[in-house]
Amino acid sequence: MTKFDPRKMKDWQIAEAAELDAKSVANLASQLGLKNDEVIPMGRLIAKIDARKVLARLGDSQRAKYIDVTAITPTPFGEGKTTTTIGLIQGLAKLGKISCGAIRQPSSGPTFNIKGSAAGGGLSQCIPLVPLSIRFTGDIDSITNANNLAMVALTSRMQHENNYDDARLAKSGLKRLDIDPKKIQMKWVMDFCAQALRNIIIGRGGKMDGFEMDSGFAISASSELMAILAVSKDLADMRNRIAKIVVAYDKNGNEITAADLEVDGAMAAWMTEAINPNLIQTIEGQPIFVHAGPFANIAIGQSSIIADMLGIKLADYHITESGFGADIGYEKFWNLKCRMSGLVPNAVVIVATIRALKMHGGGPAVKPGAALSDDYTKENLKLVEKGCENLIAHIEIVKKSGIKPVVCINSFNTDTKSEIELAKKIAAQNGTFCAVSDHWLKGGNGAMELVEAVVAAANEKNNFKFLYELDAPLRQKIEIIAKQIYGADDVVYTPHALKKVVALEADPQSRTLGTCMAKTHLSLSHDPHLKGRPKGWTLPVKDIMIYKGAGFIVPVVGDIKLMPGTASNPAFRRVDIDLDTGKVKGLF
Repeated sequence: MTKFDPRKMKDWQIAEAAELDAKSVANLASQLGLKNDEVIPMGRLIAKIDARKVLARLGDSQRAKYIDVTAITPTPFGEGKTTTTIGLIQGLAKLGKISCGAIRQPSSGPTFNIKGSAAGGGLSQCIPLVPLSIRFTGDIDSITNANNLAMVALTSRMQHENNYDDARLAKSGLKRLDIDPKKIQMKWVMDFCAQALRNIIIGRGGKMDGFEMDSGFAISASSELMAILAVSKDLADMRNRIAKIVVAYDKNGNEITAADLEVDGAMAAWMTEAINPNLIQTIEGQPIFVHAGPFANIAIGQSSIIADMLGIKLADYHITESGFGADIGYEKFWNLKCRMSGLVPNAVVIVATIRALKMHGGGPAVKPGAALSDDYTKENLKLVEKGCENLIAHIEIVKKSGIKPVVCINSFNTDTKSEIELAKKIAAQNGTFCAVSDHWLKGGNGAMELVEAVVAAANEKNNFKFLYELDAPLRQKIEIIAKQIYGADDVVYTPHALKKVVALEADPQSRTLGTCMAKTHLSLSHDPHLKGRPKGWTLPVKDIMIYKGAGFIVPVVGDIKLMPGTASNPAFRRVDIDLDTGKVKGLF
């Protein structure tokens, strides 16, 4: 990897060059001990893995140490969780360990907007970059189509019920569902950041043009189907969960599910290939599973349970990734994913950067498309020290789960030695392992200090425990998360949200659902402008969504949107093709 210099080469250029010498996916699978009939090739460098066959062969064994990677509250650019995950996998391989990971599939929304692809970067990225970032194996397309098929079933049913009497409906084998157009639970989805589609009116025209009503789009990663893909253990589990999706309510307040619309089987048909994890590699040749989607702020934001079940049986160390900071990504990993999977992590890594610490210490706003202030490129110990309040909050969150975390200072070339030593000192004073990692610049060789800390942490006995009892009242679970994880003083509800909460607390079937908060990732609070460790604030719950298929309730707090917006200087302006080779250039 020394021939690639990320200071002089862009990520797509490194990836393109590394792909020339990459292992075939058949060799990669063999490295993990997978059998030929368990591998479904999707080209030279990509495969799907028949998880059913692998899990049946390997049974209930757990071989690997199980590591989760999370972060502090990030800047809008992210602090390098995927890059760190890949660097850690590469570094473990340097020790002769069989290491693999599970990361989340990039969404086209951030890829073509601000944040770029979720493939890592520099000398710690996965390949092939372009297929991973554009189209890949079609999982997100399957989710989009299955979701929108449910909306087609709903809206066409509403049109027919509006136009036909009961006798006419009966001739088609239908009974009147009496769907309330003001109580539609689902939205249409697409995999781009399209703020213009958040709130729309559909069905305009004559009676043959549908039922006119308010509607809207969310991004595909926020679909309940993406959450179902993340938490399902097998095809039968996924099929059963799809049937339970609450699409809407009737005029008496009763649920209308995908099964009621008789669309659950067809939705599952769209998802049959998506259930199998995808296999690619790091640029140093270690296996990476890619399965399920991003956005822990508006969704569960985890790589899939199935991918983790494969990894812990096939490798010595399996590294999985949770979205954004520990307040949302790790909290959902801990209290939702681990509860559903039955898996317990051996160690947790918190990724931090000096850049983010300075922002939380009162540095100038970090804005996409704008140049960074000199405060971020020159030494400023005061900002770093103050910003460590945010780091300490995330350390305390992980400790509440009974695990002593590893803090990884993801190194940038503008960081000074004094700034790094100060951050390490404060982390150590707060009872963590701490390491500096230079994996972006040096690949696995640059991650060895981090590897040593993670190996030590994974060998320590922990006292893993959940934050709340699953059958606790919904308001109690929300309050525990708000106060113990975010640091809120109190929780308030809009009348609309409170009405839903009261109904859910009275519903026996809803009492054992998990709680999946939809909250900004840019602050510990609900307000993205409040940096550091905010004090003296109240968490406003504005709405409640019910994801009964996925198995949780989604309180929506602050002004969080299920459809992000595209910025004024999006990445798609720099993506193009080489007309001589047909290759894509400009991705990062």
